[in-house]
Amino acid sequence: MIEQKRILATSIPGPASQALQQRKVAAVAAGVSTGLPVYVTEASGGILRDADGNQLIDFGSGIAVTTVGNGNQRIIDAVTEQITAFTHTCFMVTPYDSYVQVCEKLNELTPGDHEKRSALFNSGAEAVENAVKIARHATGRQAVVAFDHGYHGRTNLTMGLTAKNMPYKHGFGPFASELYRVPMAYPYRWPGGAEHCAEQALRTVTDQIHAQVGESNTAAVIIEPIQGEGGFIVPPEGFLPGLADWCREHGILLIADEVQSGFCRTGDWFACDHEGVVPDLITAAKGIAGGMPLAAVTGRAELMDAVHPGGLGGTYGGNPVACAAALAAIESMEADNLAARAREIGDILTDRLGRLAEKYDEVGEVRGRGAMIAMELVTDAGSKEPAAALTSAVNKGCHERGLVTLTCGTYGNVFRFLPPLSISDDLLHEGMDVLEESFTAAVG
Repeated sequence: MIEQKRILATSIPGPASQALQQRKVAAVAAGVSTGLPVYVTEASGGILRDADGNQLIDFGSGIAVTTVGNGNQRIIDAVTEQITAFTHTCFMVTPYDSYVQVCEKLNELTPGDHEKRSALFNSGAEAVENAVKIARHATGRQAVVAFDHGYHGRTNLTMGLTAKNMPYKHGFGPFASELYRVPMAYPYRWPGGAEHCAEQALRTVTDQIHAQVGESNTAAVIIEPIQGEGGFIVPPEGFLPGLADWCREHGILLIADEVQSGFCRTGDWFACDHEGVVPDLITAAKGIAGGMPLAAVTGRAELMDAVHPGGLGGTYGGNPVACAAALAAIESMEADNLAARAREIGDILTDRLGRLAEKYDEVGEVRGRGAMIAMELVTDAGSKEPAAALTSAVNKGCHERGLVTLTCGTYGNVFRFLPPLSISDDLLHEGMDVLEESFTAAVG
């Protein structure tokens, strides 16, 4: 295991990473961009080591993937054992027990005590696409409603569900049809004020669906219980339960996209758990398998079983190595009570960011739950004008000082904090010291 310590052996990126980046530019399609071109050679816990010997504090977890931390011994042992046994058969040809075990755990852990079924896939976008397939097949309806600021993937259908043009949608259309978008309950920017957001947003959403789509035409409403790429937007209390009730009243399926917010990230197993919302279908990926590619759709048994045999699946979906990793990751989450650890991390982050907000008006809002925390930056607290340039400058400063940070948001002005749940308090505080130093330097 790498010593859990930040080390700046060279400038960042160092000469070895710069040489590798030149090779990347010559060999890899330009559309595959790199936010921080340091080339990682080893990682464990909350530290990434690069080709130059620098050790960076990881506040990104590979975008919420390495939730249990790199170098997790349970995952290493499980993957090693599985690779030694066999690497692939295709579950649809000759099945294996670990796929079934993962589905059993998903049926147990996801919200609701109703009978469930699960199916495994490769990526979050693939899970979302299959959830839409299932919803349309089970209901006999076609329309799917998504939200402003939402992100659901990079396939053609999921790009259509995704709200943000650059870099996700620009130049890639036309997109799949019968996809509609409604306003998100975004308290910080709701025109009627945060205190009225839940009631007004729910009324706006349901009125628009009624007028523009028609309840009887709508197969599903898909929502991230806490939005990810759109800016870690947390809907106000009452909005999600109200939406779930309205969907149920009209025979519309509620799909919870928990690709980024699931698996202990928010301090619960799933973000829906916070208000007791039980979706009809739920998508999962990212943190599910400790870095191995795996995704899932879990839902009500009658919905999942409505699809004919052969209608779901894929060659690599539920690969046995990824399934072994998922079972080990879930075991770690249970044994180490990582949901509670996420809440502890959230307390530290919100305290430190809150103190930063008291000093600087440019911190418009600190929000989130558990270890899924955001800081939205603005040029002026009164106008709430997004401060994308400041966000970029602070991010660059963090990188140069050895802290891996991520930005997001429709307006490019949100920092998102997604540290691995195995990170130490010492590294968390050191990372926040680096952030504050970078912030102070950028503000001037």
